[in-house]
Amino acid sequence: MYQELPSSGVDEPVTSREQDAVRILLLIDGACEPVNDVERADPRLAEAVGVLRTQVLLQKLDFWLRNPDYLADELLTEYEENKDSSLLTHAATILDSEEPEVRRYPMLRHHFGAYEPLEDALAVLRSANLVVQRRRGTVNRVRQYDYFLLRAGRTVAREVIREAPAFQYYIDRIRLVLMLAGGLGGSQLKMRQYLQAEYADAVRGERIGSVAARARMRLEKLREQAQVAEARMSKHD
Repeated sequence: MYQELPSSGVDEPVTSREQDAVRILLLIDGACEPVNDVERADPRLAEAVGVLRTQVLLQKLDFWLRNPDYLADELLTEYEENKDSSLLTHAATILDSEEPEVRRYPMLRHHFGAYEPLEDALAVLRSANLVVQRRRGTVNRVRQYDYFLLRAGRTVAREVIREAPAFQYYIDRIRLVLMLAGGLGGSQLKMRQYLQAEYADAVRGERIGSVAARARMRLEKLREQAQVAEARMSKHD
């Protein structure tokens, strides 16, 4: 389960079920919130150490994790708003490398935005007693899914990094994704992601296209602006 598998294609790389399972486990581990008292009283959740609420949130966080070009472009947007140079540095780390090409796993444009079936990956985690999936709603209408990380799941998440250091990449990117998300819910993240024309204009049922070329041009422009601003400050000093 710990072996990171290469993508199977150049134009539309795909992930394996095992690769998805590890990525989703690490994402749930990083993004989960504390379990409330009512949930903790449920014997089936006695081993739960955290919960990620709603499939929408899981899918939207996973979109940025699977699409580093979009993640980098959003970091540039944050940089433009608050001029935190670390954001520019993080975006440059992604865009100056081949990461947007070799680490990008496109998602489908669904009715509610980016979506990719995760049932196989979640089945791996559930069968190994690492994650419990609970649904809210009625028999006829599921309102939302919650994903409870079990104590064994947290242990395995730590073992993954220790036994396969290549997965540290996901830990590093999950930190950026969560910083960017800033505690927003799935619906709010969906609205933000829809602001990207390539995302919003993608045909339903088809893969959402890359923004890597545009993001790299944007990075160069922002670098030039930063250099000009730095030069002006130097003159005043």
